[in-house]
Amino acid sequence: MSVSMTGSGEIATPVESSKSAMTWGPIFGGAAAAIGVTLILLLLGSGVGLTMVSPWAGQSSSLGTVGVTAAIWLVVVQWLSSGLGGYITGRLRTKWAAVHTDEVFFRDTAHGFISWALATIFVAGFLASSLTSLAGAGAQAVGSAATAAGTAASSTASAADLPTAYFTDALLRPEQARAGATTDDAAATAEVSRILLNGAAAGQIPDDDKAYLATIVSARTGLSEADARTRVDTVLKRIDDAKVAAQKAADEARKAASTTALLGALSLLIGAFIAAAAAAFGGSQRDEEEDLIVTSRI
Repeated sequence: MSVSMTGSGEIATPVESSKSAMTWGPIFGGAAAAIGVTLILLLLGSGVGLTMVSPWAGQSSSLGTVGVTAAIWLVVVQWLSSGLGGYITGRLRTKWAAVHTDEVFFRDTAHGFISWALATIFVAGFLASSLTSLAGAGAQAVGSAATAAGTAASSTASAADLPTAYFTDALLRPEQARAGATTDDAAATAEVSRILLNGAAAGQIPDDDKAYLATIVSARTGLSEADARTRVDTVLKRIDDAKVAAQKAADEARKAASTTALLGALSLLIGAFIAAAAAAFGGSQRDEEEDLIVTSRI
């Protein structure tokens, strides 16, 4: 506590209060209110969002629509919870006596900001913990499925052959008239798989490899050289289309994640401002009502 000294050495009236300007009760109260509202609105948004997704083809909203809707809802949740938490923080604090109006405004805004920060940290930790648990469960399930699939396929193909197994089967599929023929295509399948893997790694399949693939297809399926080459070109085009579709999906996911991150950061900044402004507004209302009560008593 700072004091001033008179010329005679006597201690004068203190020029600074011994009480802290920080009032933790209203801060924790506002943070708790903001956390509660946030969790309620997040659950509500999750329920509405699940209605936009369906396992049936053509019945789900597009990925872009779902992402934009989720981002907008997160912004709404942040602003509503921040405003309510800040307002409660301002209304619950006691009146600061003998404090300048500007200092009261600063303290209210600081209380609202700290309340918002506590609520944000708690919600972020809760969501991170939930997502980590879900990711761990998903990884465990995927690992179990991969182990089972690897065990079942180990007797017929190696792990490197699995990504191209479907396309290899398409290349070696016999004509309808010979559908019942029993031939051993293991060696041809392995060779074709290696050619496809090499082409995937290089970005394209050389013309000589395409010609060799047509020769293998013709020998194993009974097609003419021209028909075999047509089948090879058709399957390779399907591979390229699948690659382009995967790249497009990855790019859309990247754009959606980038947009969500930018909107999230902007929403947090605006949420902090709303919480501080709401706390100042709530504190001002609280002081005005107390002044009216004092005046009416007089």
